[in-house]
Amino acid sequence: LKERARKFRDANSFEVNSYDEFKAKIEEPGGFLWAHWDGTRETEDRIAAETKATIRCIPFDRKKDAGKCMVTGKPSEGRVVFAKAY
Repeated sequence: LKERARKFRDANSFEVNSYDEFKAKIEEPGGFLWAHWDGTRETEDRIAAETKATIRCIPFDRKKDAGKCMVTGKPSEGRVVFAKAY
């Protein structure tokens, strides 16, 4: 059962690098989207208002994948997991 859940999670998890890509993927096919986020409540609220997706997980052991927030372009320490609730 655990292995089946892990396979489902992996098959439905995607890395996205731009806000346009994020908005397209969150609609079709959906799932878990790993994206850079600047760490601010304002950006999180904007993403939720525009896409209905919210942060589901900020992994403790996430790799420090420095990049830029997909929305603001501000520095990001790593990716977080976004998804929609149904």
